[in-house]
Amino acid sequence: MVNDTTRLLGLDGLVAERVELDVCGVPVVDLSTGHEQARCCPECGQRAVRVKQWTTTRPRDLPVGGRRVELRWRKRRWYCPSAACPRKSFTEQVAAVPARSRLTTRLREAAGAAVADGGRTIVQSARDHGVSWPVAAQAFTTHAAAALPAEPEPVAVLGIDEVRRGKPALRS
Repeated sequence: MVNDTTRLLGLDGLVAERVELDVCGVPVVDLSTGHEQARCCPECGQRAVRVKQWTTTRPRDLPVGGRRVELRWRKRRWYCPSAACPRKSFTEQVAAVPARSRLTTRLREAAGAAVADGGRTIVQSARDHGVSWPVAAQAFTTHAAAALPAEPEPVAVLGIDEVRRGKPALRS
């Protein structure tokens, strides 16, 4: 079920079920999985039919409409139907929030782009996006790797400037 709130959030594969305000006035969006592919085992690709348990995660995302928003995603842990599969169970995942990620992909990408394209330092980007320095540094590395060529152009001419100030030190 795609509703206006789901369209506003823009998190593909997730459906906004309800929005409420917490005691501080911050919108809390209750999400569910809206993509059938999330039921398929990431190891063998079989579609699961038995739920093992329910779990709730709180991935962090970019502000929506200039306001901080808290996400609460109630998702299922499935039993893999294939007896030959080494993975016995798995949790739903979508491209917008990969497995074991506490951040949405767009928050991570925004932190990397702020350094690469916005001229911010890693510390500034981390502070502005509410992430740690290692997360912002990894996001920048990922962003730069996608933008830079795999191999640099070969060097045609290499010059070395030999500039020295003062007298050379005599060492024995």
